Amino acid sequence: MNKRKAEYYEITEGLIARCKLCPHECAIPPGGEGICWARKNEDGTLYAQNYGRTTSIALDPIEKKPLFHFRPGTEILSVSPNGCNMRCPYCQNYTISAKKIQTTTITPEDLVNLAKQYNSPSIAFTYTEPIIWFEFIKDTSEYSKKEGISLIMVTNGLISEEPLDDLLDIVSAMNIDLKSMSPEYYTKILKGNLAATKRTIEKSSKKIHVEVTNLLIQGDNDTEIEELAKYLASVNEAIPLHISRYFPHQYYEKSPTPIETLKKAYKIASKYLYYVYVGNAQIEGTEDTYCPKCSNTLVKRTGYNTTIVGINKGKCSNCGRKADFVL
Repeated sequence: MNKRKAEYYEITEGLIARCKLCPHECAIPPGGEGICWARKNEDGTLYAQNYGRTTSIALDPIEKKPLFHFRPGTEILSVSPNGCNMRCPYCQNYTISAKKIQTTTITPEDLVNLAKQYNSPSIAFTYTEPIIWFEFIKDTSEYSKKEGISLIMVTNGLISEEPLDDLLDIVSAMNIDLKSMSPEYYTKILKGNLAATKRTIEKSSKKIHVEVTNLLIQGDNDTEIEELAKYLASVNEAIPLHISRYFPHQYYEKSPTPIETLKKAYKIASKYLYYVYVGNAQIEGTEDTYCPKCSNTLVKRTGYNTTIVGINKGKCSNCGRKADFVL
């Protein structure tokens, strides 16, 4: 595979490459790489050194992303780079996002052909942070578009505005993590940027299908759920919110989120949003979809088994309201 020059950077004095892909804007000296490990400065040229290099390729239920309102019940080819541009201390995939590991190489054309082989209508860039694979996703779109295969991102949303606009021309759906409503928590604990993530949610939801995940951690963000739900409702009440139960991972040893805390969060968020779900926990009814107009059950879910029960020709079978789904 040929070397791929990175996009979105500028060269400053001393051949230092200033990366413009995300708000970190890493200043990368010759021979160095950015916080995400994806881009390396070679004598004043920034290269996407992670291009086509993947830690994982798997076929998943699309509900695992989680995406509940985009092609429900389908399987999706999932693939990931090595690395991330944030440093969440509780990452469930830290062994491939926060550690450099051996990778294998795949070309954009071969990835699309693999999706065709497995009859997958979509490809998910997931598990780690797909934003750091910007060039690979962009090149993959040239092949996926010809085959009618959708591209999906499961992302933290930490990207600069101009490259985001590029991605919104080629990606069909995103699940975006909104980890907290505290700018300080984002900066100090996660090494991220809340304003940038909110901008990604706001811009993306106007152009493509968007769902949002909030990992609920008692003592960290469990008191913010009303603020978070109100914010999402101000963007679009129909954005599905996935409240995910926390379990200890990586450096975090806090106890798992209590079930009662999840039930309370579900009830609060449901006051403001049409579609709220609870993940990583078995709480009856919290994974099903109900019509926001008449409460008819539209979709039943048990684990990753999905059954459309109340949608007929894209509308609620009871009241006729248009279903907020990409089918």
